Amino acid sequence: MTPCPFVKSVLTAFLCAALLCTASLPANAEEVGRVGVDWVGNDIIIDAFPDPKVQGVTCHVAYFDRSLIDRLSNGNWFEDPSYSAVDCTQTGPITLGDIDRKEDGEVVFSERQSLILKSLRVTRIYDARNNALIYLAHASELTQGSGKMSISVVPLP
Repeated sequence: MTPCPFVKSVLTAFLCAALLCTASLPANAEEVGRVGVDWVGNDIIIDAFPDPKVQGVTCHVAYFDRSLIDRLSNGNWFEDPSYSAVDCTQTGPITLGDIDRKEDGEVVFSERQSLILKSLRVTRIYDARNNALIYLAHASELTQGSGKMSISVVPLP
């Protein structure tokens, strides 16, 4: 018995979304900390990643990771909260590569926070007037956007 076209399309969409979720973390990000926040297993994860186009800058991003128990009890299986924080620091001589210098910046880190619609992003913005790099951690959602954000500034020599 072959499944109906609707079931096939739902399964195909689910498999594609699952593949996207596994490919969302940059290969050079490294988990450097995990803090348990409650008895059900919710954690705050801290990843470190070097800016791929600015040698000498390393960023740390912290975000919330929901446990299986929390997902079962609340019913929202595929989504983590939009809360995040970022801090970046000079870890060596700073060398600007071919960075995007436009006002809307360039995404330097991205991790899925839901099956399809939301991801945590860190965007780098070049501030030529103040000779600095701004790193903005924020969520992207198709439906609501995100008012929850964090910012870090690295002065340039």
